[in-house]
Amino acid sequence: MSHTLTIDGISKRYGDVVALDDLSFEVRPGEIFGFVGSNGAGKTTTMRIALGVLSADSGEVRLGGKPVDLDVRRTIGYMPEERGLYPKMKVGKQLAYLAELHGISRTAARDAVERWTERLGIAERVGDTVDALSLGNQQRVQLAAALVHDPAVLVLDEPFSGLDPVAVDVMSDVLVEKANTGVPVIFSSHQLELVQRLCHRVGIISHGRMRAIGTVDELRGGGNAQLEVHAPEAPVGWAHHLDGVTTISHLDGRTLLSLDAHVDDQLVLHTALKTGPVHEFSLHRPTLTDLFREVVTA
Repeated sequence: MSHTLTIDGISKRYGDVVALDDLSFEVRPGEIFGFVGSNGAGKTTTMRIALGVLSADSGEVRLGGKPVDLDVRRTIGYMPEERGLYPKMKVGKQLAYLAELHGISRTAARDAVERWTERLGIAERVGDTVDALSLGNQQRVQLAAALVHDPAVLVLDEPFSGLDPVAVDVMSDVLVEKANTGVPVIFSSHQLELVQRLCHRVGIISHGRMRAIGTVDELRGGGNAQLEVHAPEAPVGWAHHLDGVTTISHLDGRTLLSLDAHVDDQLVLHTALKTGPVHEFSLHRPTLTDLFREVVTA
């Protein structure tokens, strides 16, 4: 059965420092949710509270409508940013041990270890200790640890950090596969192009508050667009009088403009045509990276 992960008004303080300030959002069944923000924005604190290893000062986390207690925690697949593996323990034994801690039988644990180590390309390393592996393979083991108990939700903190392109592709495919089975997936990352490619929705957190949330298209549609106009006879400042339009640059008849979300680009075109011929008129929507910079510096 698929469940929604609900973060409902959670707040957390460390002395005078506000880590989270009435944060609310949800991750729906079958959805990959990208959770992005600067270092110290509150991402890891949110994930630890979602897992139940850290308590909130107020608010609640629910999975399928149930508060996260010990039984619910067993159904969560968690990958911490600080990798939590036993360095001197063999990969296969460690994964089976972690699976059994989540309440599955020894036989089912062995089957799951075999399945996931094969899927993640580390089957030949199950007899090695973790500290004998490359950092990339250690990361694959950590992901396997989050998957071996067939979790109802995946909560992954910087899962792509330090991975080579091949490993990124493998991990991306696994997250998509899990989401396609109805599992809600949330992960944090600083690799915004990857977030834009993988995620159904994205939340941008800054100073403990959710500053923007929606699909990438929704977020891009709500941000300032850039318009490049080549009107060789247009004087400098020809668009200054237009409400919601800011001139970024003007050189050799090429003008780069920033348009607020409400501005009709056809009005800008008509204004440019009044100055003479227009040879180029191209609209560029902001990337997720542009939006991120805009939100965190606001």
